[in-house]
Amino acid sequence: MIKILIIRFSSIGDIVLTTPVVRCIKKQLPDAVIHYITKKQYASVLEANPYIDKLITIKKDIREVLSNLKNENYDHVIDLHKNLRSLRLRLALGKPVTSFNKLNKKKWLLVNLKINLLPKVHIVDRYLKAAGKFGVINDGQGLDYFIPAHDEVDTTALPAPFNTGYVGFVIGAKQFTKQAPPAKVVSLCQNIQKPVLLIGGPEDKLNGDDIQNALGANVYNACGSYSINQSASLIRQARMIITNDTGMMHIAAALRKPIVSLWGNTIPAFGMSPYYPKGMEYLSTIAEVNFLSCRPCSKLGFKRCPRGHFNCMMQIDEALVALKANSL
Repeated sequence: MIKILIIRFSSIGDIVLTTPVVRCIKKQLPDAVIHYITKKQYASVLEANPYIDKLITIKKDIREVLSNLKNENYDHVIDLHKNLRSLRLRLALGKPVTSFNKLNKKKWLLVNLKINLLPKVHIVDRYLKAAGKFGVINDGQGLDYFIPAHDEVDTTALPAPFNTGYVGFVIGAKQFTKQAPPAKVVSLCQNIQKPVLLIGGPEDKLNGDDIQNALGANVYNACGSYSINQSASLIRQARMIITNDTGMMHIAAALRKPIVSLWGNTIPAFGMSPYYPKGMEYLSTIAEVNFLSCRPCSKLGFKRCPRGHFNCMMQIDEALVALKANSL
């Protein structure tokens, strides 16, 4: 038996992107025992994952669980977060560690000097290299997301027009410059042939209300009304998903949904585009404005466009996005 601790504290999408590592280790090393540590607020993303033997959570600090982790006497630690907090945990445990290349220097060159030296390697494949020590390889099965039965949403409780199918639109993102502006969402939804269900957190509710008020009964604002897993259930039952570059995009890919993803200040070349099982990549459509001299302006995002024009989002052709969405 080999006991492994996997570290990824946050956030939703980053955690979902680690699931192939968990699955591949568990299925290729049948005697492996896998523990996973994350922040308590993201525990629901992994709570139903059958490949994790023990899920450990912290509210803020590793000291909350450090004594118990030392008693586990792990054989190996796989650090898929690679920040100061995970370094402190690694040093405290004193066990053999493997991690991944964050490519921060190359990302800096691309953001600041527009010199692209990034390898064409998805972050999932970089994560999997951390398990290569054990002979674990990519099984080509994509991401995992498991929805507990009690979190499945009965869509017949939605307004009547949504009972015969709907398009899911994930309108939020952690940073403003990764979000399609509400006016852009309205313009997009006007060209979509199915009812549109807006998906997001409580912080997206006001924007969702504005979009719904502008479009009427063909749009339903579900932002803030459902948990992460319930939102995943709504995504699973949608015909297809339009989404910003955000965590729910990766949940949609894990659930094998057709996706049109909208890219603002970030770019797919950073290695975090929708990740599908081998042979299903056709389900992903990227909508972005290429050849802008200011893009990418950050690897994460800003509270406002540094140039003031927000062309990376505003110039996305909504008619073409809607055409693709309708065809899917």
